Amino acid sequence: MVKKVSTVELRKDLAALLARVVGRNGQVIVEKRGKPLAALVNVEALELLKQQRTTAADPHGALALTGAWGELKEREMDALLAGIQSERGGDACRTEGKA
Repeated sequence: MVKKVSTVELRKDLAALLARVVGRNGQVIVEKRGKPLAALVNVEALELLKQQRTTAADPHGALALTGAWGELKEREMDALLAGIQSERGGDACRTEGKA
């Protein structure tokens, strides 16, 4: 469960908040004037975040394409599809009218 505390509460209750994060696998969001400033998480959660960041930055196989599609411009996509069609023999990539 995520608990939100102010910077003043953090200073007063740091030991209890650390115990909450470590003992209950909790998370604490530290806010300043109502805006999120930082977070307290246990080391396991931090390692998991690091691992996810590394995995996301270096996708493999089909996953690598998911981010690439968003970066292609319409003309680039048209050129890519035209190249695929020409390599497959024109309309070979269409399935219309085929049984």
